[in-house]
Amino acid sequence: MKNLTFIMENYLEAIYELSREKSFARVSDIAERLNVTKASASAAMQTLLNKGLVSTEKYREIYLTEEGRKLAELTSEKHSTIKKFFIDVLGVSPDVADTDACAIEHVISTDSVNAMRTFLANNNH
Repeated sequence: MKNLTFIMENYLEAIYELSREKSFARVSDIAERLNVTKASASAAMQTLLNKGLVSTEKYREIYLTEEGRKLAELTSEKHSTIKKFFIDVLGVSPDVADTDACAIEHVISTDSVNAMRTFLANNNH
């Protein structure tokens, strides 16, 4: 997969979440979701476009490419697993678990996430 910074992965994840609601995302929606300026979101979209992870169409609608969708799904799944592990196993509050999962999802290995999934599945969480 493309070598992305965690910030770019956050943008992909935001597009993924927004596009699940209406099949595309707009720069203004992405900026609002990530609490950044429209200019920052536009610059990030250009980076993702150059890497072939998004495409744009009329009215500046942003769509994930197949590769972008796969990367966004992976990041989203990591986030969900880590958050669930922190809440269900460690007893961390949902807000803290969400914030921590967002930071950790970008650096944690797939092996560790898979171990969390296995633990959760084997312990009925």
